[in-house]
Amino acid sequence: MALFNVKDGHAVMNLLVKQATGQQTITVFDSSTFVSAGELVLDTGMENVFNSLNIVLGRLIVASRPYKAKLTLMDAENSGVFTNRLRKVSFYSKDALPSGYFNTDLFVNLADGFTSGQNPDSLGVAQSTKSQWEQNQQPSLEMNFGVSTTWQNCITEYEEQVKVAFRDENEWARFLGGYLTEHANDIESQREAWNRMLLLNKIGAIYDMQSVMPGSVVNLTAAYNAKFGTSYTSAQLRTTYLADFLAFFVAEFKLASKRLTERSAAYHWTPTHPDGLKILRHTPYDRQRAYLYAPLFTEAESLVLPQIFNPQYLNIDTQYEEIGYWQSNYSDAVRPQVNVTPAITNTTTGVQEAGTAVALEYVVGLLTDVDALMSDMQLERAHTTPIEARKGYRNTWLTFEKGGICDQTENSILFIMAD
Repeated sequence: MALFNVKDGHAVMNLLVKQATGQQTITVFDSSTFVSAGELVLDTGMENVFNSLNIVLGRLIVASRPYKAKLTLMDAENSGVFTNRLRKVSFYSKDALPSGYFNTDLFVNLADGFTSGQNPDSLGVAQSTKSQWEQNQQPSLEMNFGVSTTWQNCITEYEEQVKVAFRDENEWARFLGGYLTEHANDIESQREAWNRMLLLNKIGAIYDMQSVMPGSVVNLTAAYNAKFGTSYTSAQLRTTYLADFLAFFVAEFKLASKRLTERSAAYHWTPTHPDGLKILRHTPYDRQRAYLYAPLFTEAESLVLPQIFNPQYLNIDTQYEEIGYWQSNYSDAVRPQVNVTPAITNTTTGVQEAGTAVALEYVVGLLTDVDALMSDMQLERAHTTPIEARKGYRNTWLTFEKGGICDQTENSILFIMAD
C-alpha cells in the first residue's frame, strides 16, 4: 500500500463532525411561548470585532462546557512524525515434519549403513528423512500502514478590542475562558470524528471482506431463527421478543469472545502464501475490545452487561465502549445504520483500494483484537504568532497529523441484524 503522502483532511473532518452533531438538517418547531431562547440583537449595540457581543449588560453568562471526546478505546499507537510509516510483521503457521526418530510407515530412518542424511533407495527415492541440519524457516508476512491525514485549527485572541463589551477584568476572563473552551471542544469533536471514521471503516471492511474472513460477520436475526426454528423479523426481535433475543445475544457474544482466544485461521484474513500456509491468530481476553450499540440494551442494561463483562474475562472499564450512534446522530431511525465505502486490501495484489459500498441497517456491535483497530497520533503541535503590532491580535495554530490502522489480518467479529 504505497500511500505515504499526507492528505489534507479538513473537509472530511468537517463533514464527520456535522454528521455526528446532527447538523445536517434542521427541524423547526414553535416553542416561542414557553422558552426564553435569548435574543440576538439588543438596542445597546455590538462591539465591532465579533459583532455579536453587546457593549454592556447587567450580568454575563458564558455558555461553554468542556467536552471530552468519545471513542478513545482505539487510541493505541503513537508512531511519531519520523516513523509514521508503520511496518507490521506476522508469521505463517507451518505444518509438522515427518519424524526421523523412529522407523515409521513413511520412512526407514534406522538401518545398517544409513547416514544421518537423506538416504535414497535404488530407484532414487528417499527412504529416510533429511539430516538434523535441514533448514526450516518460519515464513513471514510484512504489512505496511502509512496513510497520514492532516488538518489545522486556529484561534485568534485580541489584546484590547473586545474588552469594551465587559464591565471588568473578571467578566473578560470568564468570556475568554469560554472562548478557549469552545475552541478545545472543537478539537475534541474532531478527535472523536476521526476515531468514528476508523470504526466505520473497520465495520465496512469486515463486511466487505467476509468471504475471506471466516466467521467474521454474524447476522443475529438469521442465527436466532436458525437456532429456534422461527421466522421473526429483526424488528420483532427488538420489540416483541426482546427479552429472548437479548438472552440469545449474550450467549452468542460470550461464545464469540471465548472462540477468539483459540488459535485458528478464522475471524481474519490470511494473505495468499505459495505453499498454502495460513496465519493463525488468537486474541486473549485482555486484548479484546468491544463496541456495542447502547440503545438496544437500554431496557435491560443491568442484565446484559454484567453477563458479558466480568473482570476475569472482559473488563467493562477498560475494554468496552458504548456506542450511542454509529454514523449519524440525526434521528433514532439512522443511529444504528452504517453507510460507508471502506478502505480494504486487494486480496490478489495486496494493494489498498476502495471497497464496495456497504449499507447496514442495524449494527449491534463489534468485537475486535486491539491490534486490528488503532488510531495513530503522529503529530500534534501548537504555534502562536507574535502580537500583530498594527492590529493588536495573535493567532494560535494547531496542526494535527493522524494515521489509522484497520488490519484485517487480526481477529474481528461484527454483529448485525438483517432480514
